[in-house]
Amino acid sequence: MTPALEAEGLGKRYGRARALQRCSIGIPPGRIGALVGPNGAGKTTLLHLAVGLLRPTEGSIRVLGWEPRAEPQLVLSRIGFVAQDVPLYRGYSVADLLHLGRSLNRRWDEAVALSRLRDLDIPLDRPAGRLSAGQRAQVALAMALAKRPELLLLDEPLASLDPLARRRFLQELMRAATEDGLTVLLSSHLVTELERVCDYLVILRDGRVRLAGDLEGLLAEHWLLVGPSQAQRSRPDGMEVVMASETERQLMLWARGEPPAGEGWQATRLSLEDLVLAYLGGAERPGPAMEAVGA
Repeated sequence: MTPALEAEGLGKRYGRARALQRCSIGIPPGRIGALVGPNGAGKTTLLHLAVGLLRPTEGSIRVLGWEPRAEPQLVLSRIGFVAQDVPLYRGYSVADLLHLGRSLNRRWDEAVALSRLRDLDIPLDRPAGRLSAGQRAQVALAMALAKRPELLLLDEPLASLDPLARRRFLQELMRAATEDGLTVLLSSHLVTELERVCDYLVILRDGRVRLAGDLEGLLAEHWLLVGPSQAQRSRPDGMEVVMASETERQLMLWARGEPPAGEGWQATRLSLEDLVLAYLGGAERPGPAMEAVGA
């Protein structure tokens, strides 16, 4: 099965600065993927490479089987993209924006956009510049979904939404993904919100893929081990330690693998937030497992 988004050895430099380096991932179709990482990790660069706004410095990226820069006519009509700054024409009314979308997209579904905007009580005659930040984000999402895309890429779409609007946004995202077989890659800092809807995870740090794969499987493989401080002398065999923290009385290990039976360790499963924080706060250099290609 062709991945919805596939990168191999992908890299992007701006002069001497590396925004991405040696990134290899494969996101299966029909999944809702969370793309997480600190500011400057390379999340926006990865999304811009996926839609063809940037050209890779090294490696390759393919979207729905095609290279975005080489075959834009095959890619652009099949993807929806909401950029971080929600770049709507501020002087255009919402109705004008829908007319523009209808004119430029051959797969445009006006009913999808109108239904969503009416449910949200967003007036069609109001200029985009007079909408709240949350309303503009909702208009951008409605337009992206009206394209009937196979892949939807969202760069920090939740940042400007209040808690209720975030919940409605994510519910609509889940509905669209379920009903239409839509693949989604969603960049966000709001990890606790992502856990409700995402089933695939990509963690970026320092321009590298630290972890990628099926979310349920990754959570099942990772543990928090707590033991007496002297246990540091015999760390658990067969486990990859992602991050460690020690006090005078105890040692805490965030680790991947099968937890030891007994040996003074207490093992508990990690939440998505704990998992992400462990990989973002752990070792500077990724091990082989951290650079895993998603399956």
